[in-house]
Amino acid sequence: MSRIGVFICHCGENISRTIDVERVAAYAGRLPGVACATEYKYMCSDPGQNLLKKAVAEHKLTGIVVAACSPRMHEKTFRKAAQAAGLNPFMCDMANIREHCSWVHEDREEATAKASDIVRLMVERVRRGKNLEPITVPVTKRSLVIGGGIAGIQAALDIADAGHQVVLVEREPSIGGHMAQLSETFPTLDCSQCIMTPKMVDAANHPNIKLYTWSEIESIDGYIGNFSVTIRRKARSVDEDACTGCGICMAKCPQKKIPNKFDQNLGLRSAIYVPFPQAVPNTPVIDRENCLKFRTGKCGLCAKVCGPQAIDFEQQDQLVTEPVGAIVVATGFDLYSIDRKPEGSPIEGYGEFGYGAIPDVIDGLTFERLASASGPTGGKILRPSDGKEPKQVVFIQCVGSRAREKGISYCSKICCMYTAKHTMLYHHKVHDGQAYVFYMDARTPGKSYDEFWRRAVEEEEAVYIRGMVSRLYQKGDKVVVMGSDTLVGVQVEIEADLVVLATAVQAQPGADSLAQKLGISYDKYNFYSEAHAKLRPVECATAGIYLAGACQGPKDIPDTVSQASAAAAKVMTLFAKDQLEREPIVARVNEKNCVGCFYCKKVCPYGAIEEKEIRDRQGNLIRVVAYVNPGVCGGCGTCQATCPSKSVELDGYTDEQIVAMIEAL
Repeated sequence: MSRIGVFICHCGENISRTIDVERVAAYAGRLPGVACATEYKYMCSDPGQNLLKKAVAEHKLTGIVVAACSPRMHEKTFRKAAQAAGLNPFMCDMANIREHCSWVHEDREEATAKASDIVRLMVERVRRGKNLEPITVPVTKRSLVIGGGIAGIQAALDIADAGHQVVLVEREPSIGGHMAQLSETFPTLDCSQCIMTPKMVDAANHPNIKLYTWSEIESIDGYIGNFSVTIRRKARSVDEDACTGCGICMAKCPQKKIPNKFDQNLGLRSAIYVPFPQAVPNTPVIDRENCLKFRTGKCGLCAKVCGPQAIDFEQQDQLVTEPVGAIVVATGFDLYSIDRKPEGSPIEGYGEFGYGAIPDVIDGLTFERLASASGPTGGKILRPSDGKEPKQVVFIQCVGSRAREKGISYCSKICCMYTAKHTMLYHHKVHDGQAYVFYMDARTPGKSYDEFWRRAVEEEEAVYIRGMVSRLYQKGDKVVVMGSDTLVGVQVEIEADLVVLATAVQAQPGADSLAQKLGISYDKYNFYSEAHAKLRPVECATAGIYLAGACQGPKDIPDTVSQASAAAAKVMTLFAKDQLEREPIVARVNEKNCVGCFYCKKVCPYGAIEEKEIRDRQGNLIRVVAYVNPGVCGGCGTCQATCPSKSVELDGYTDEQIVAMIEAL
């Protein structure tokens, strides 16, 4: 016979302000199967949990219903308390009378009646519940980190330093990401390369890190603790083991006028190249689209001058499979291309700013390469059109960001700060120059950020103009910027030598495709979605996959590094045990009734449904039925709702429990 204990929480005033909790407790005490019912101001507090434990012993309870806030907040808390009192933790359930009741109603009588109904439903569900045991899954103590920017490197180093093996995959020829392209970083103006290069070298030389550059994720199978990842190693046409990185092949290559993507196409490179001098690994890759050997069948000079004979024109892509237990996604960001509408993108272009048409209109990352000592100009601020030093530079913020009519409603977060940094770098290098900034408002959310921005205005003499730019056009060797100053109420026209646009931060191209391979969710802008914004900010809804950096949304370097270390900590927590315990709220198939239609397999978002063969003693195939892999199942119940033969049930949400809840109403 069921003996249920019901505990009603005031949640301070969150619940009791709208709901008469004393009446709900009195009502719950009269329900069939309820042995005791009480209320307390804060059930999640130590005294509240002790109250629950004491009631289990005194009333010999077989089940518990806690009427309080969202199960996401405190379900684990109360289940641990129930377990400490000797109950099966899965015989403890929560009735959400805060988010589902008190927060959405104003009438006290109606809210109290609804709270009583919710409690009655959960009592009926717990009465028909069963003792469940956690599912144990073996853990492969090896992790995959996708992306070799600062987020991926930080996560990989943290995990590797903890003694676990890491597979680090980067699709470019070198790790480093966008941070390797920067000149200085805000708010300290320290050299980006000075910070980044040692970390890149550490990652490449760490005994616990296996580095795959010029590689991409081909497919991912498995589940938390037991993933199988197939990696496509793209053909470099260079033997990485044989190459010494001497650079003779690059010096002798006759094709030397190819725009360098790393330098935002300001500099030139050869057909066989490393992206930048500090590249890790320092192994070149052949650009087959521009290499004369691949285009015409002639040349091959690099192979002739290569002492170690590392050039291999016949090299093909290779597929490598790596077993891992956890995955950290750190694929970073891209910048909005405002001169044209990206193919297949719902976002409209900003043709009016002249980017791509006027050579002296550049984006922020291009300005970084101009300011960088390792950039194409050796750190001198020179105009792309004629190489002259610009005496007047206009910076335009929020280009693409916060523009619903163009398709991007979000703030790119870092633009205000890096524009302030750019004005400082410009003033330090061109002492008689003048910087102007058109801005909507200044957003400086970070330690010492506001002081940094004020320094740009007050000490570095950048002129900030609050207003939008309406038009840019070429006038001789000048770029005329027309806008308005909304604080003064006048129209502004500046003849600039150089215009720098703070373009929107976007997800990487192909982010949606990778998300589909991983089985994780993403928003309409293709940024990856976390499981819970507050409580699980680095976890995905798919267990065992974690997020780090700007793949989740625009982030600065400190936030990125913090999140990377947080993701690494989650991986280390997962690897702390040989066996992973998972909640047993998983679907099960009644094989006697299953007709093998596999509708469940089609709708399962976790890929947990497999095909199972039923054979007789002689090994003859009788039929094929569905099987739920408990290690993969996320307990969403979609299969249960879809099954036409009613052969699937979700533990903890059986048909008997659901029907009892409906009948209770």
